[in-house]
Amino acid sequence: MKQSFRLQGLDCANCAARLERALNKLEGMGHASVNFLAQRMTLEAEDARWDAVVRDARALVKKLEPDAVVA
Repeated sequence: MKQSFRLQGLDCANCAARLERALNKLEGMGHASVNFLAQRMTLEAEDARWDAVVRDARALVKKLEPDAVVA
């Protein structure tokens, strides 16, 4: 499954790159990309693990970028 999420409050391109690297290390993540200019996060993972991957990704965003909100 693949889905894009809007990110609000992402401050800089370096923050987006750091977040993308961390997301791609999550267990079950197929591929993750973070686009700073578009303020979008795209996640791709197996359907069976989708809910867990999204939950872990939201938690990671909150941990690494406390001011950013996943909408």
